[in-house]
Amino acid sequence: MKTKFISITLMIILSSTLAFAQNDNDSKTSFAILGGVNMQNLNGKNISGNDLKNDMIIGYHAGINVQVPIAPQFYFQPGLMFSTKGAKNEFTILGVTTKNTYKISYIELPLNILYKAQVGTGYIMLGFGPYVAYGIGGNHTLKVGSITTESKIKFKNELDLAESLTGNYFKPFDAGGNILFGYEMAGGLFIRLNAQLGMLNIRPKENPENDATFKNTGFGISLGYRL
Repeated sequence: MKTKFISITLMIILSSTLAFAQNDNDSKTSFAILGGVNMQNLNGKNISGNDLKNDMIIGYHAGINVQVPIAPQFYFQPGLMFSTKGAKNEFTILGVTTKNTYKISYIELPLNILYKAQVGTGYIMLGFGPYVAYGIGGNHTLKVGSITTESKIKFKNELDLAESLTGNYFKPFDAGGNILFGYEMAGGLFIRLNAQLGMLNIRPKENPENDATFKNTGFGISLGYRL
């Protein structure tokens, strides 16, 4: 399933690039490699319907994108990224502190529309668009007092009662929106800031049902080079 998802995303990027490139044969399609740091959280509701009180974790991302001209100063920019997301929380009951840390790995397909305006010898970049992602792994670290255990993140859309008690299951698919801002130098080196808001509830359906929701949110900073 994971291999099939990656193959489909590569086909989408290639077909989209060819389609846009055919509309503007005089313009140049370019490629970039990029990577950077994420600050991620899981927002939503707990099983009682109250707001989650999670803290951000530091993750990272790395990948490629394609920049295809579609109009003067406007570009279609699909990409393929590996990104780590998640959250952490801490609470104390009867003097015993419990810490949970979730780190979830995704293959992500951003589909941004980018505006670039020349400033000096480089370009200001402003973009937005949707993303879709598929979970491929991760870890849940549980520390109760001085005892630490670690388990693999698993992906399912529905859980039975026993599975819902483990706390390390998530839905595999995620989707949401991106906003980005950055600057590209004349030589192709660029830096950008990216904010991301997840739109899908990635907490699996449980039996019995409850009001819990998990949504990925965060921001990041990237360095890259456009070829």
